[in-house]
Amino acid sequence: MNLALPMNLALRPLSILAVALASGSLALSPATASPEGKASPPAPAPWGGVGHEMAARAAVETLPEGMPPFFLEAKDQLAWLNPEPDRWRDRRYREMDEAWRYDHYIDLENIPDPLILEESTDRWDFFQRLLEAGVENPKVAVGFAPFAALELYQRLESSFARWRSEENPEVRRWLQERIVNDAGILGHFVTDLSQPHHTTIHFNGWDEAQVPNPEGYTTDTGVHARFESRFVQTHLGYEDVRPRVGMEARVFEDARTSIFAYVRYTNSKVEELYRIDRDHGFGPETPPDPVSVNFAADRIAAGAEMLRDLWWSAWVASEPSS
Repeated sequence: MNLALPMNLALRPLSILAVALASGSLALSPATASPEGKASPPAPAPWGGVGHEMAARAAVETLPEGMPPFFLEAKDQLAWLNPEPDRWRDRRYREMDEAWRYDHYIDLENIPDPLILEESTDRWDFFQRLLEAGVENPKVAVGFAPFAALELYQRLESSFARWRSEENPEVRRWLQERIVNDAGILGHFVTDLSQPHHTTIHFNGWDEAQVPNPEGYTTDTGVHARFESRFVQTHLGYEDVRPRVGMEARVFEDARTSIFAYVRYTNSKVEELYRIDRDHGFGPETPPDPVSVNFAADRIAAGAEMLRDLWWSAWVASEPSS
């Protein structure tokens, strides 16, 4: 089976859950030409990711007291780091952008067999299995977001373990810096994956070329940014998100299984997102509809909970076995 690359994949937006959930203006530089001669997306100006930062703050504030004090004290830094990978989405620096751009999403519908994801040992085994299944250009057609999250989780657990056993105070401080940085970057991809658009082929409007649209969902390519950027920026505040984040942190026995289940659950929200857009709207220029506000706030809160639980699980798993 040869899964040809859909045309709209070339239009995948630079913004992801709060690249678009931005707090400043989105001033963009003109598009530049890639080495292949195709127009590249414009390079983004620096911005602050409102939704990403809200999720990170809520995650830190609901961590158990057993988390190391240096981590809890890094709340502002962890919030600032959460949108950081979006700041790397800059086509002026092609090699840097190319290395990370496929880690922000996974289009589950383009995976021919769910077992390909479940049985892949790592991102490159996943890539090879997709090729063998006939997927053209898997990095673009499918993406790597769950593996980006899993890789950073494992780095975090490893660093916590080394921090626990390190006796040199200076090295411990260096490890603390490494831990906070990796935890912040992990937060970005986890929060991206709470946004249904980042798990589906319908990331820029309903893809009628691949899936029938009897419900009349929007095919507007601006729905992604309208939902996660302008609507959230205009109508949501931290007070809408924080009360929705449960206080009971989970410990994942298997982070991989938990991350994959989280992605599948987010993907199950795709049609709900499109129904709400059709029936209630995500317009920044109209009064906020409670149904729309609740959906957006719930999705950001889900990202906060998952991030909190992964941080906590990495810390617990790093404890030496007796």
